Amino acid sequence: MRTIREIPEIALLDSKAAQIRIPAELDVPLSDRVCRLIDAPEFQRLKEISQLGLVGLVYPAANHTRFEHTLGVYRLSLLYLRRLSYDERFSELVTAESAELLIVAALVHDLGHWPFCHAIEDVDLPSVPRHEFFANSFVLEGEISELLVNDWGLSARDVTALLSDEPQTPCQQVLASILSGPIDIDKMDYLDRDSLHAGVPYGRNFDRERLIGALCLNEEGTALAINEKGKTAAEMMVFARYVMFSEVYWHHAVRAATAMLQRAFYTLHGVLDLDALFRTRETAMIDELRNAAEGTASAGLLEGLFGSRRRLYKRLAQFSYFEDQDLYLALSGRPYRELVSVAEQFTQILGQALGTNLASHEILLDAPPVSREVEFDVEVYFSKQACYRKLGEISPVVRTLAREQFDDYVKRVRVFAHPGVVNELQQVGNLSELLMEAVQQVGRGE
Repeated sequence: MRTIREIPEIALLDSKAAQIRIPAELDVPLSDRVCRLIDAPEFQRLKEISQLGLVGLVYPAANHTRFEHTLGVYRLSLLYLRRLSYDERFSELVTAESAELLIVAALVHDLGHWPFCHAIEDVDLPSVPRHEFFANSFVLEGEISELLVNDWGLSARDVTALLSDEPQTPCQQVLASILSGPIDIDKMDYLDRDSLHAGVPYGRNFDRERLIGALCLNEEGTALAINEKGKTAAEMMVFARYVMFSEVYWHHAVRAATAMLQRAFYTLHGVLDLDALFRTRETAMIDELRNAAEGTASAGLLEGLFGSRRRLYKRLAQFSYFEDQDLYLALSGRPYRELVSVAEQFTQILGQALGTNLASHEILLDAPPVSREVEFDVEVYFSKQACYRKLGEISPVVRTLAREQFDDYVKRVRVFAHPGVVNELQQVGNLSELLMEAVQQVGRGE
């Protein structure tokens, strides 16, 4: 019977023959069948979809693509599998064929992403699919589906099931935890890669090799765990994730750009062919949005993001779980359509306070979305005591930054204003009281 370490791509990890170089100085092994997959048009499209989207407006070097990220995730899948192949419980549970299913899933996991995907998903419109399910249309038919059968002996439905369905068997659950979990291959790559390209150190300050070397199965045998040698590396990964959200993903200027795009998309989505739009590349999507916005208030929002002169909205106020808990809780996790209603009501109240008319799009609200970040909940195996303990139970870092509502620590409620009116609005006192008044008026249906 073929072993996991005999899988061609894993065997190529130590070869210098068939490799491609990606940042930061990483060699990615490419077998013929992997080359055929990534040469398919569905993969090549990822070369023109930026990994971080609007973050590039604030961190100008953060313009790496989802294609580069995909190669990094694929490489990590090989490293995880090779390490875990030495774990007896893992080898008994996961065959070489199942391991190849994981490798393919790592390669295709981002095919369903469209430009600015996460910002648009957070608007939570019924007509917008989850990108995991949107990927199915790329995998279940056409060239990708044929390659999976002919080159890998895999069913396309098995691949999509691993990506988007609830795992049923222990083997499926373990593979799913490698793809999406506290110490998954996706997170391991994007923290490092996003940090590298943004030019900040935060996402790179954890020992990836140590963490991979500590991988094992949890007590139940249904998910990844680590042994005690990986404890410090796991704690540092938690901190890296916390700081990357605080300083990069939820930087106030990044969120201003996000709020502008979300309001424009929310206003325009009814006149857009979303299925066609989500299959395009980034420049084509921007052109389509700007064409649809001509003559509307959304045109100014999109011009500020993608026009010849960057013109982002300015932060007028912000509220955290600790600074103004009542207001934060009133807006955090609120459906986007209600945020728009509150913003419009707040705009009217501010206009009355100034004795002027403000356009409805001149004030934007940004708040943590309905969906929350996955908590960092992983088991640690102590070999001398032959016992497992939750990392959060033995680590104050994890307990504080991961288990106790990660989102509330790094994501704030913010009010953004058009740069042409922000100075005048800053003279208005009691902004928090006026915003709460708007919340209450929307709650009463006024």
